[in-house]
Amino acid sequence: MKNIKVYISCLLTSFCLLSSCDQGFDELNTNKVDPTTLSPSFQMNNAIINTSFQDGFGTLVHLSYTFPIVQQIITPFGSSLSGGNYNQNNVDNTARIWTTYYRSVVKDIVDVVQQTKGVESNYNIYNSARIWKAYTFMMLTDAYGDIPYSEAGKGFIDNVITPKYDTQEFIYKDILKELEEASAALDAAKPTQSTDILYGGNIARWKRFGYSLMLRAAMRLTKVDPELAKSYVTKAVAGGVMQSNADNAATRHTALYVNWLADHLGAREKANYYLTEPFINYLRNKNDPRLKVIAIRYVGAKSGSEQVNSRATTDPARQVGMPMGYDNVTIAETYTKLGVASLWDFSQVNINTILNRTTAPTFHVTFAQTQLLLAEAALRGWTTGNPATIYANAIKANMEQFAEYGPNAVISAADIQTYVQANPLDMSSQEKALEQINSEYWVASFLNGSELFANFRRSGYPRLTPNPYPGKEINEAFIRRLNYPDAELVVNQANINEAIKRQGPNRLDTRVWWDKK
Repeated sequence: MKNIKVYISCLLTSFCLLSSCDQGFDELNTNKVDPTTLSPSFQMNNAIINTSFQDGFGTLVHLSYTFPIVQQIITPFGSSLSGGNYNQNNVDNTARIWTTYYRSVVKDIVDVVQQTKGVESNYNIYNSARIWKAYTFMMLTDAYGDIPYSEAGKGFIDNVITPKYDTQEFIYKDILKELEEASAALDAAKPTQSTDILYGGNIARWKRFGYSLMLRAAMRLTKVDPELAKSYVTKAVAGGVMQSNADNAATRHTALYVNWLADHLGAREKANYYLTEPFINYLRNKNDPRLKVIAIRYVGAKSGSEQVNSRATTDPARQVGMPMGYDNVTIAETYTKLGVASLWDFSQVNINTILNRTTAPTFHVTFAQTQLLLAEAALRGWTTGNPATIYANAIKANMEQFAEYGPNAVISAADIQTYVQANPLDMSSQEKALEQINSEYWVASFLNGSELFANFRRSGYPRLTPNPYPGKEINEAFIRRLNYPDAELVVNQANINEAIKRQGPNRLDTRVWWDKK
């Protein structure tokens, strides 16, 4: 009997202890460290940062394609680095902007738009996110043509795992609509976010960025729909585009989120990529003061390990660009003629000025680019102003912009003035003026791979000699787009096949909608 009483007592005690424990169970087992939701401002910043390819390897889409296509930076090496240097398809590198953007940037920015819509406290985040979403999809559609747009990034939101491909025409018209609405809606009287990584919550600058991006998008349509282009140019100018370099849309890197393009060119790929002969010669022939900031040469280097500071020179007269059309074996044919010791002796992007991995900004849309587009619009009669004056102001702005790379990149006011006065806009014909404007755009967009590739196709300038590499896989003179990733043929076969049937073969020389012959 005594044992039974003890047993019952123990059961009651255990029951009481369990009951007591259960009362605090939820609180005890709630993780107070890991977030259950993400702040829209944090997601917005993450999308902006990842636009610059924070995985590092994403930059190979520019190093292997956009830069060599527009003949600014090239490598003679093949294998994993092949692409525009050989006019060949490298399935890994053509896919990099697609995979990086859809897996991170699009996912974040679409979610921000969705979560902030109709939330008064997030009113300006919502409209800023619409602008960044437009920017993101412009780069995607410019690279590939028809792409998932209206249903993109909605795998979690709406369980859309095989999004349809929208036509580029539909995408561009919607982008223009979004930019017009979102830019106009931004309101400094409503809550802002000081943690905004792009402008620190400065709504006036966000507005000018939105309208400048709208100008860029409108000018993309000059060949395919000039009337629509003109109408949106007018709207962008009326809304108010960038007024100075203070309005530049740029990711200003730190040790926390480094400039991965600079990291690749200054470290991992330092011995592999070189400034091209057409780019070096263009700058030197015009006595362009940007050359001494952009270029560095390790004179006499016979290997990557010999590219050391004791050999370095930034003297414009001593820069030698790598010629187009060679691989790492045949390039030796040019050494004697060009006066170099080896392929490692050609000029490179200066890691001491514009390739600092923690301080060099990534420029997305700039005042100088905006002014050059306005100069072209004025030349076409789509806006007011003197094209020659706007053109001169654009060059001055871009040269002054180099100061943002640090004190070693500053171009003196005297050098800027000398160059501007020596290179006025030739208004004797529209063709000559268009060539000058867009050739300067080529220089002003240096390191902005997506924009370089897009504006070269849109304008046809600068006049470049097609890459003569003998193993090319294209029929056109230049690559016109990037191929869809092979993975899409597996996971989204029906939709990608529809897009290919509509747009044309999944080839590097298939033109996108706005790239009309």
